[in-house]
Amino acid sequence: MKDNKREIRMMEIRAQEQPPNSPDQIVEGRAAVYNTPTVMWEIDGIEYREIIDAGAFDGSDLTDVPFKYNHSDNVMIMARTRNKTLELSVDSQGLFIRANLANTTAGKDLYTLIQRGDIDKMSFAFTVSQEMYDAANRTRHIRKIDKVWDVSGVDTPAYNTTSINARSFFELEREKEQKAMEIAELRNRLILATYL
Repeated sequence: MKDNKREIRMMEIRAQEQPPNSPDQIVEGRAAVYNTPTVMWEIDGIEYREIIDAGAFDGSDLTDVPFKYNHSDNVMIMARTRNKTLELSVDSQGLFIRANLANTTAGKDLYTLIQRGDIDKMSFAFTVSQEMYDAANRTRHIRKIDKVWDVSGVDTPAYNTTSINARSFFELEREKEQKAMEIAELRNRLILATYL
């Protein structure tokens, strides 16, 4: 049985200019871009990449997705698909978001930081239902995303949460490669020993 662990990835976000005295705080961004290789981890100078394949969001559960700050459950949510203050659109490029942030102190603060460019990345938490690993290119292809758990404005463009999940995945693949090389080397030594 496959263990669907929540993973997180980051993209850009921006604030939309509003008319003076407007209560709206609209932000837009791309939570995911298809077919764009991303280096997820580097081990011993070897890069391990990941690509979200085109169509990965087809059939994904996008029904009740909150907009958060740094994926935190300790901060009130800023918008939500359930009440239509957050819109998620799957298109030919990937997953686009448009949110009207809550008119709260936290919402205003986040909007201001996005508007100033202090926060210019966004991220999404998700689970994978179908993936493929291309060992020759050390690239994980995410073919189908089961559910999007949240989208977030984030202040640090490092994959802090993801690195634990990605590291365990990629280290497993590295161990498989290492073991295959050791077996091949042992096989070659046995062949040489047989003929010498």
